[in-house]
Amino acid sequence: MTPTIDHVVLSVRDLPGMTAFYRDSIGLTPLGGDADTARFGAGGRTLLELRGDPAARPRDPRQAGLFHTAFLLPGRADLARWLRHAADSGTRLSGASDHGVSEALYLDDPEGNGIEIYWDRSPDQWTRDGDRIKMFTHRLDLNDLLSVADGPWQGAPQGSTVGHVHLQVGDLDQAEGFFADDLGLTRTFDGQGGAWYGWNGYHHHLAGNTWNSRGAGPRNPQMAGLAEVVIKEPQRAGEAITDPWGTRFRFV
Repeated sequence: MTPTIDHVVLSVRDLPGMTAFYRDSIGLTPLGGDADTARFGAGGRTLLELRGDPAARPRDPRQAGLFHTAFLLPGRADLARWLRHAADSGTRLSGASDHGVSEALYLDDPEGNGIEIYWDRSPDQWTRDGDRIKMFTHRLDLNDLLSVADGPWQGAPQGSTVGHVHLQVGDLDQAEGFFADDLGLTRTFDGQGGAWYGWNGYHHHLAGNTWNSRGAGPRNPQMAGLAEVVIKEPQRAGEAITDPWGTRFRFV
């Protein structure tokens, strides 16, 4: 079975506020929890867990950890409906890009954790050269995207997943060793200050960049932000490992 990202766990300082944001602005469905945790997803599948810790130190954007969690929607019309919802609700975007393999919208949650919401073009439209996949960053035509919004946004639809997780790392060579050797990923794309990796021909399940975090050491575990990335890989279920900066990867 090809590994996939199962869900992401964030440590948050304001659990009620972050719960409201991921429910109302992002459109994830609450799937339970307790006084200290909240789970969210789509179609009954957990995509995000929030762990409340009011004593956590605020996230430092220069440290290693999360760059963004990328929620993959099933189709272009789903992304268009979410964009209209964002506009109607006053949700502020930080970017919008056509990457060739996908179209993506970017924003931050109230505690500064990056979010990407995207859809994939069909893999037969991707440009490949062996294991490498051509990606680029062009301006996304938001009006053209909105033209396919064929109804109101009613929350993240069944089939939505965490398509990939993009990390901030201190050094790309160290990251290469971890991604390739410890996680079994294949390098699919290189960019200035970043590298992208996938399993089984996908454009990327994980990526690392040093744009804000070059030279960063291990992240303070008492800091809010990324707590762990959970990977679905039954052969390694029960195992947990950490990258050179202390980011935890748990297998289920």
